[in-house]
Amino acid sequence: MEDFNGWLSFPFHESLNHDQAIRRFCPARVEQEQGGEWEEILNEIEISSPSETTSPPCLPASEVDDFVDSFINMDHCRDDDIQSSEKQQSFDYYDQDGMETFSMVDDMYGDVLMMMEGDDMEMGGLAEDFGVGETNMVPSVEEVSHGVDQGLHLVHMLLACAEAVGCRDTKLAESLLSQIWASVSPWGDSLQRVSSCFAMGLRSRLSLLHNVNINGTFNNDTMDVSLTSREEKLEAFQLLNQTTPYIAFGFMVANEAICQAAQGKENLHIIDLGMEHTLQWPSLIRTLASRPEGPPKKLRITGLVEDHNVFELEAGMKALVEEASSLGIPTEFNMISEPVKPSLLTRENLDLREGEALFVNSIMHLHKYVKESRGSLKAILQALKKLGPTVLTLVEQDANHNGPFFLGRFLESLHFYSAIFDSLEASLPRNSPQRMKIERQHFADEIRNIVAFEGLNRIERHERADQWRRQLGRAGFQVMGLKCTSQARMMLSVYGCDGYTLASEKGCLLLGWKGRPIMLASAWQVHNASSS
Repeated sequence: MEDFNGWLSFPFHESLNHDQAIRRFCPARVEQEQGGEWEEILNEIEISSPSETTSPPCLPASEVDDFVDSFINMDHCRDDDIQSSEKQQSFDYYDQDGMETFSMVDDMYGDVLMMMEGDDMEMGGLAEDFGVGETNMVPSVEEVSHGVDQGLHLVHMLLACAEAVGCRDTKLAESLLSQIWASVSPWGDSLQRVSSCFAMGLRSRLSLLHNVNINGTFNNDTMDVSLTSREEKLEAFQLLNQTTPYIAFGFMVANEAICQAAQGKENLHIIDLGMEHTLQWPSLIRTLASRPEGPPKKLRITGLVEDHNVFELEAGMKALVEEASSLGIPTEFNMISEPVKPSLLTRENLDLREGEALFVNSIMHLHKYVKESRGSLKAILQALKKLGPTVLTLVEQDANHNGPFFLGRFLESLHFYSAIFDSLEASLPRNSPQRMKIERQHFADEIRNIVAFEGLNRIERHERADQWRRQLGRAGFQVMGLKCTSQARMMLSVYGCDGYTLASEKGCLLLGWKGRPIMLASAWQVHNASSS
C-alpha cells in the first residue's frame, strides 16, 4: 500500500506541533494545563476492581507525540527495537534461503494460492450494504499531494475524539466524530478503512454514554454486542485464513506441536476450546496418517461449543470423520454445547479415558476469559492442569487490549489494527469484496468490542506473550520448545507478500507485520512433565 506507507514515512513539517493539534480539538486540555479544576469528571467507563486507580482524563502530550511518531515511522521504528529488545531478538524479514521441507505445508497450504486468485464476486451489493456509492479507486494527483496532511489530521482527530469520549465530553466527541466520518471511507486507503472501524466503535461508545447508571457505569444491555451474524463471521474468518497467514500460522504451529507431543502415542483425544469450525483439523489428520510409526489407533475430538446453532459445524465434522477413516484413522467426534468454565473441565464431563494422550487446543479463545481481575482465566487454567494434558496449544493476538483504562486501550488497538490493515493493503486490492468482508465482518467487530464495551460484554481482551507466559506459569505450565520455525518460514512463502516477519521469544513463535507482532503461537506442558 504505497499511498499509506508514503504518508507514514513522510517527515514531519517543522511547523507541525502535535500537542497543539490535540489542544485544538480538546479545549479541556488547555483548561487542565492552566490549573483549572474539572467541575465534574466521572470515572473511566470501566467496571474497575478495587485496586485500580483513576486514570488522567486527558492524554499527556508526550504520549501523543510518541504515538503519532510511531505511525509516521511504522516501517522503520521497529527495526531499532528488534536490535535492542530481547523480545524481538529473532525478528527478521522473511527470506527464502535455507528452506526445509516439512510434512504439513503441502497438505495445508498447497491450495492457498489457488484460493487467493479469485472468486470474482460482485461489488455492487457490498457497496449498497455499507452505504457507499460510486467510488474512485485511484486517487487523484491532488489527493496524493494532500495525503500526508490528511492522514495526520485524521490521526489527531481520532485521538482527540477518544480523549473527549474518555472525559465524557459527548458534545465535543460528537462534533469530532462528524468530522472523522467526512474523512474516512471503507473503500479508501488502509488508514481511512481502519479509522472507519474505530469511528464505528466510538459511535457505539457514545451511544452507551447516554445510558450511564447512577454509579458512573453504563448499561451494556442497551446495545447488541455484535452487529455481525455467525454466518458472516465464519465467512470472513475463512477469507482471512485464505488470504493472509495470520490464522494459518496458528493452525500450523498448534498442529505441529500436537504431532510433536503425540509421537509414540496411539490413542489421542483433543479438546478444542470454543470450537467454531473445522478448518484446523484436515491437515493434522493427514500428517498423523503419514507419521513414520504409523497412524494412531484412535483419534477423538471433543469440541466445546458456545453457539447452539451448530448444524454447519456438525456437517464439517462428519466430513472430517469420513476423511480420517479413509486414511486409516478411526475418528470420533463429540460436541458439548456449553461455554468453557472450570466446572465443565472435569474428566467425567469430558469423558476422558484411560490410555489416552490428552491435548487441549485454544485458538484465539482463552482471552475471552481474562476479565478485569483475571480470576476467571486462572480458574480455567488450573482446571486444565488437573486434567493432565500432554500439551496445551495456545494461539492468540499478541497485543495489550486489556488495560484498565479506555484511552490506553484505544491507542494500543489503533496501532495494532493499523498494522493489520496495512498488511491487507499489500495483499488485496482496495475494491476487493473479500477484503471488505474481512475488514467489516471480522476486524470491525473486534475493534467495536474493544472500543465500545466494558464489563462482561468486553470479550476481546487480548494480552501480550509475556502476560500469557506469566499466567500459564502461575497455573503450573511450562513452555514446550517448538521445532517448526523453518515450517513457518516456508508457509509465509505461499502468500508471496513482503512484510511478514517471524520471531521466536522464549519458546513462543510470533508472526508480525513489518516487525509489529500480530499473532503468537505456543505450546505448554504441565510443569516437570517430560519433554517430547
